[in-house]
Amino acid sequence: MAQRPAQGPMSKKRFNPEKMGYKLVWEDEFKGKTLDTTKWAVRGIGPRAIAYVSEEAVKVEKGYLKLYALKKGDSLLGSAVGTQGKFMSKYGYYECRAKLQKSEGVWAAFWLQSPGISKGEDPAKFGAEIDVMEFFKKLGTDIVSHNVHWAYGRNQQSTKGMQSYRRGVSLGFHTFGLEWFPDKYIFYVDGYKYYEVTTGISNVEEYMILSMEYPSKKEEIFKTIFPDVFMVDFVKVYQKKEGY
Repeated sequence: MAQRPAQGPMSKKRFNPEKMGYKLVWEDEFKGKTLDTTKWAVRGIGPRAIAYVSEEAVKVEKGYLKLYALKKGDSLLGSAVGTQGKFMSKYGYYECRAKLQKSEGVWAAFWLQSPGISKGEDPAKFGAEIDVMEFFKKLGTDIVSHNVHWAYGRNQQSTKGMQSYRRGVSLGFHTFGLEWFPDKYIFYVDGYKYYEVTTGISNVEEYMILSMEYPSKKEEIFKTIFPDVFMVDFVKVYQKKEGY
């Protein structure tokens, strides 16, 4: 959980993917009453950390994907959806608009993952976990984190958590974006550039994940208020003709 000190944006100019030559290639605005299974599947049903990932904790209502943290008797239910086997890509601009969870302990996350990340240590060949956004409320109500992990296993590597200070980010809806190039990542909050990273760069196709995560110890959720929810308005992927 090593984190870098929080910082403000690197630029005062807001990023607009279409003005930068990107074209929309994939999107979901969650307009139906159920999860669009041509785009997503509930991911990893079963035990995860101290909870159990369950379809029961995933809802699509009134134009939003709702990923819940639920307490049902003595059971803790978590939620995750992913595009594995349905949509994978590399490079481009990835963005979600979402309202973050209210309490500490559990956390909302938007991330990309490689199916082969544990098969080798070179991220260019085996991919990386690219955490576009994680919201650990214990770090502060105005801070979201970004991270990159690769070489799953005993030699796992990480950029260490990059904290972005965005006043009011825990209130209402905000956008969280990643611009992915063959040689760098750029992380955005509300269109503002916060970090540029040149390590752990994946050069393979990856899939997207949205999740409500739990810690590994029950004492870490004593401030969690159930039910809690991560609400996603949309997810969009943009690419250029050359792929990045």
